[in-house]
Amino acid sequence: MQLHLVDATFELFRAFYSRPPRRAPDGRPVNAVQGLVDSMLSLLREPDVTHIGAATDYVIESWRNDLYPGYKSSAGVDRELLAQFRDAERALRALGIPVWAMVEDEADDAIAAAVERFAGDPRVEGVVICSVDKDLGQLVDGGRIVLRDRMRRITYDEDGIREKFGVSPQSIPDYLALVGDSSDGFPGLPGWGAKSAAAVLARFEHLEAIPASVLEWEVDIRNASRLAATLEQQRADALLYRRLATLNRDARIDDVTPTLDALEWKGVPRAEFVALCDELGFDTVRERIHRWAD
Repeated sequence: MQLHLVDATFELFRAFYSRPPRRAPDGRPVNAVQGLVDSMLSLLREPDVTHIGAATDYVIESWRNDLYPGYKSSAGVDRELLAQFRDAERALRALGIPVWAMVEDEADDAIAAAVERFAGDPRVEGVVICSVDKDLGQLVDGGRIVLRDRMRRITYDEDGIREKFGVSPQSIPDYLALVGDSSDGFPGLPGWGAKSAAAVLARFEHLEAIPASVLEWEVDIRNASRLAATLEQQRADALLYRRLATLNRDARIDDVTPTLDALEWKGVPRAEFVALCDELGFDTVRERIHRWAD
């Protein structure tokens, strides 16, 4: 079987900014929710989707904000988007998809925990992580655990991650620590860019292994001496940024999916989904259901 893990927060953001405004009969915004539902119905039609889970993080803030005040927060998120998270989670459940609604951790952490918890099951032939989030690249393993950009129809296996970033999946947190991640709100180290970080980490893999002396790098990059000095002076910052970029594989998901069997998709629960469509004003969506649970 193939286990599909969906970054529903990403799906919701994408739908909100790509869809025209839409409101439910009671006036609340639902354009992102409808976009998410449409996307999931498309995914569920794929023949290899038998086991699936989705993760959200409607609070936005997490334990990472306690470590670094500049980390991403809900402060700059459109209020009409934030208002749709709860309905989005309800819609996913109404589609028959288990939802990890994270509060202390992030959606990416839930996906990491699901990989840790279920990828080793002998019944799982492969894991498909549906997202374009760079952080999730650290979970990719060979061709068995892959990252899929569904919009561009690109799948990144381990070789694909190396081609895209210049480093192996296990070095992704170190890479982001050096170059920064604007979407998550941490800056990386001054002067370090994608090419320099990739060149150094391709040789040393992790921050701790990078020698303090540039003479030991044996890497041909511009301004190597300056980069080495910056890393030595700001190594503590780099380690903090790596901590922010490292996913929590121990995030709590067992209360929703205690076993792999809990992720089996058995169809859309008819009564629950029809009631949700009536409430949100999704008049034609129910016509797209290809498999009801009853």
